[in-house]
Amino acid sequence: MASQKYQAWSVVVMSTLAFTVCFMIWMMFAVIGIPIKKQLDLNETQFGLLVAMPVLTGSLIRLPLGMWTDKFGGRIVFFILMLSTVIPIYFISWCTEYWHFLVTSLFVGVAGGSFTVGIAYCARWFPKNQQGLSMGIFGAGNTGAAVTKLVAPIIVVGYGWTMVPQVYSVLMLVTAIAFWFFTYTDPGHVVGKSVTIREQLATLKDPVVWKYSQYYSIVFGGYVAMALWMTKYYIGEYGFDIKTAAFLAAAFSIPGGVLRAVGGYFSDRFGAHTITWWVMLISMVCLFILSFPHAEFTIKTVTGPVTFSLGLDVTIFTVIMFAMGIAFAIGKASVFKYISDDYPHNIGVISGVVGLAGGMGGFLLPIMFGALVDITGIRSSCFMLMFGIVWVSLMWMYWTEVRKRDKTSPKRDLADALE
Repeated sequence: MASQKYQAWSVVVMSTLAFTVCFMIWMMFAVIGIPIKKQLDLNETQFGLLVAMPVLTGSLIRLPLGMWTDKFGGRIVFFILMLSTVIPIYFISWCTEYWHFLVTSLFVGVAGGSFTVGIAYCARWFPKNQQGLSMGIFGAGNTGAAVTKLVAPIIVVGYGWTMVPQVYSVLMLVTAIAFWFFTYTDPGHVVGKSVTIREQLATLKDPVVWKYSQYYSIVFGGYVAMALWMTKYYIGEYGFDIKTAAFLAAAFSIPGGVLRAVGGYFSDRFGAHTITWWVMLISMVCLFILSFPHAEFTIKTVTGPVTFSLGLDVTIFTVIMFAMGIAFAIGKASVFKYISDDYPHNIGVISGVVGLAGGMGGFLLPIMFGALVDITGIRSSCFMLMFGIVWVSLMWMYWTEVRKRDKTSPKRDLADALE
């Protein structure tokens, strides 16, 4: 019989691997969507809907998946979830009409719900002071977005886009089988019938849960939206081919997954609030810089007109995107550290609610990105939108957390006494 420590780490490793594969599949339209857009002659808004459609299902299903994970256990729920997507993934290669892709991608999107299952499944195997790290390691599966951007373009160029879903369907089946044989179940982690659906859904009335949902709609929803949008952005803004564009876009996606474990460690050590505050602040600065579109302006001088060009070259742009990917990675872990600290007994449900909000951000933002480009003609309008959303969240955090802490701190009490 394997020791509890061995079982715990085996669960984390296999869950992380399974989540990586699920995320690869959830994000594959970021690559195959580009040749499909050309094949079907789609506009920017239609393209945004195409790449975002899997995110819709993966978001909406997170709450029920979180509830089922609390009631039945993460192992069985995760396994069934993966098996349920194998056939729909393969069917994508048969699609020929726009509506075919939209309908099929809804079923494929179930793979995105794996996060809510895995995060609760992994966290319960560890003591509270290690939950941030364990959830951060599992969350590194977000790297699947970068893996897709490195692998899928090679398949597209060599064999055509239809080969991608065929390969991914086999990969999902193999991963599901391996997951079942190398993971474990602890009956003590399952609440079973001791909690009702009404009690689980009561968390929806908690305003703190909605605040965490807002944070996560940025660090995860924004991450998903940018991961879906960046390959297309590099092609349109800088004129790269699909392989080069996807490779550069991976600079944002890779830290967004790999460094999540670092975010979990920092959150355990310094607290969820401190880490999340700095994540939001750094993200806002990055988005402010990215928001400036390429422009030319002329100044009349005594010697005649002088024209200046304003805009980020591809190197600076990629470096800033990389920095923002790091911030988002750490923020995804810190938000879930809030949850494990405040809601230790119903992590599944709370992570389902928060994950749903984050996923809905990942669904709505690409559509809004496309609509803004169609309306304004400015590609950097996506960063302008994200800047506004981050600013709102930063202000919300200031008034509900920073100000509250200032009022209750010993330093403030002493100052009040002296006055």
